[in-house]
Amino acid sequence: MLTSAPRGTKDILPSQTRHWHLIEQVIAQLCQEYGYEEIRTPIFEHSEVFHRGVGDSTDIVQKETYDFTDRGGRELTLRPEGTAPTVRALLEHKLYAGPQPVKVYYQGPMFRFGRPQKGRLRQFHQFGIEVFGATTAQVDAEVIAMAMDFYRRLGLKDIELLLNSIGCPQCRPGHREALQQFLEPQKEEMCQDCKSRFDKNPMRILDCKEEKCQKLSHDAPTTVGYLCDDCNNHFTEVKELLDAAGVEFTLDERLVRGLDYYTRTAFEIISKDIGAQSSIGGGGRYDHLVEKLGGPPVPGMGFGLGLERLLLTMEEQGLLETEKAEKRHIFIASIGEGTKTVAFGLMQTLRRQGLFVEMDYQDRSLKAQLKTASNRFQAPYVLIVGEGELEKGEVTLRAMNKGTQENIPLYEAPERLYALIQEDRDREKG
Repeated sequence: MLTSAPRGTKDILPSQTRHWHLIEQVIAQLCQEYGYEEIRTPIFEHSEVFHRGVGDSTDIVQKETYDFTDRGGRELTLRPEGTAPTVRALLEHKLYAGPQPVKVYYQGPMFRFGRPQKGRLRQFHQFGIEVFGATTAQVDAEVIAMAMDFYRRLGLKDIELLLNSIGCPQCRPGHREALQQFLEPQKEEMCQDCKSRFDKNPMRILDCKEEKCQKLSHDAPTTVGYLCDDCNNHFTEVKELLDAAGVEFTLDERLVRGLDYYTRTAFEIISKDIGAQSSIGGGGRYDHLVEKLGGPPVPGMGFGLGLERLLLTMEEQGLLETEKAEKRHIFIASIGEGTKTVAFGLMQTLRRQGLFVEMDYQDRSLKAQLKTASNRFQAPYVLIVGEGELEKGEVTLRAMNKGTQENIPLYEAPERLYALIQEDRDREKG
């Protein structure tokens, strides 16, 4: 149906974009303060970037990627997440050869084919950051604290930070063996996905959302009990740093995240206000992803936060402004023959001074224009351009909030209005 957006996608209407602008402004300010610079990668990549980077055993690659072949026979994929493309850009442009660490952020649309539901779309938007070139626990703590700071600045309440360590290539084999031994007798009772995960990546079974699999793996060994000394010391330091920063967290030994590239620190942020799809963001450390994509050993740490789920949470918590008024500083009403040209010229002159100005485009009566200025645009000042006034070289300035009006020389109007708006701005600042 041509009058409907494709299933799993959503229009962002003019009445909603101001909420996105608010979030984008907070993102830009936050990243500037934390020392992150923006990177923008293509919306599609060579499919191998995600098959090698995200992992062939993940649900994302197996079930959710939008893969296609272009007219040149190239296998391409719409990006389902932002880390692997950022790593590809890091390698292509040799950003790792400059000063370390490299700290970047991105925001934009991602694409995953899944069953659309509340808070989950096939085209969705993420805000993410990546830090390359540092293995210290301070980086892990900064990334986590930054995510929580982002939500705090937007006023979110009742969100919970879940934290875990999933080890490294040195200690993970011991956990893998113990986990497989525990689950082997129950393998045939698992869902089809977990049967496949048993050999490819059994740790992912702990993250299965099927109630049956959750019960079967309830007492299964977790990664924390098998951490090597380095991973254990690293995780202890991360927790100490978060405590020092006043960032509250809950240890969740079953948290493994849905991407194969994670090592050591993994975290997730949840909100109970948006139903079953409670995760609003998460991330972790990925010290071997750059090598996996063909680069040198460059450690990494980052997060990806879903913006649709964030907006849904803000709406549920009453944090979104619902007023529909499109505020303008000035509305110009024109009445009579030859007045529109003068009104249009005044409007453009005032706009060039940085003022928000609107005028009537529909030949309505003065009464209707004043109603529009007041109700729709909440304009504190209306400039009335009439035939009689123009013959005298004047216009009428009406102060809507005071209920007063006066005639002023046409040539003085721009300077007079600019001065009035500046006075109002200074008064609002206190």
